[in-house]
Amino acid sequence: MSSLMSRAVLPLLLRATRANRPFLTERGARQQLAERTTRPRAYGPPRLLRKDVRIDVERVGGWPVYTVRPRSGEPRGGVVYAHGGGWYAEIARQHWELTAQIAAQAGVAVTVPIYPLVPYGTAAQVVPAFADLVLRSEQRWGTTVLAGDSAGGQIALSTAILLRDRDARTLPRTLLIAPALDLSLSNPEIDKVQPHDPWLGREGTRVFIDLWRAGLPLDDPLVSPLAADLTGIGPISLYAGTHDILWPDARVLVARARAAGVEVDYHEQAGLVHVYPLTPTPEGHTARDSIVSTLAQAVATGA
Repeated sequence: MSSLMSRAVLPLLLRATRANRPFLTERGARQQLAERTTRPRAYGPPRLLRKDVRIDVERVGGWPVYTVRPRSGEPRGGVVYAHGGGWYAEIARQHWELTAQIAAQAGVAVTVPIYPLVPYGTAAQVVPAFADLVLRSEQRWGTTVLAGDSAGGQIALSTAILLRDRDARTLPRTLLIAPALDLSLSNPEIDKVQPHDPWLGREGTRVFIDLWRAGLPLDDPLVSPLAADLTGIGPISLYAGTHDILWPDARVLVARARAAGVEVDYHEQAGLVHVYPLTPTPEGHTARDSIVSTLAQAVATGA
């Protein structure tokens, strides 16, 4: 059984703080966009982050790109991490804490791009740039894997597909945390999950999706990786909670990937919310340890 914190306290907190306001209605989404574009949020790492990592920043293709790596010893490979936030919200403290934990405990260099958000950033612009950053990480740090959460999970899987198709490159692993997979949001199972999801909703999310795809079809793999042929994209690790409207598509991905011969390491938690591995809960702590272990093994063994 899930902890009281995950089962009751966290959902109540999300509802009380109206975390779902940008996602439930078109009006809420547009208000959030206006606020974020008028008063952009800071994206730099928090000052009080763990002391056993070093953080550097450079500009690559006009983006700030951070590298988080162990303070002692040389990195044993690389991870390119795509942060979530509905394609409109800037990187959050939870993302920095996870990437620092990965760098310190897995002994890798984590590339953290600060990619342009909607209404300025688009899938056609961002996904190819992520693919280039993966190739750059391979040159600098060796074996490199992809990871991402929520909207960043969409970017990560779309990037893995593009690397396969554009560069004939198969990654050792792509790790996804509650990814957005089919941006049509047409899975009928979403209607059954929606009453239990204290965070996400269809109507507002579609505002962000339309800006993100910027005219690309919803079934373009740069937008909806679930629309692609999944053959040959390399192993996938996926973490999903069942009180998340993105969960039904996670199950579809698992089935389709395995049918295509792709190895899938699937972690499903009943009753848990969107991006539960990033939450301050016992289940979140356990998932983060699992994520670090999985990425460390993928970089060390290439699988």
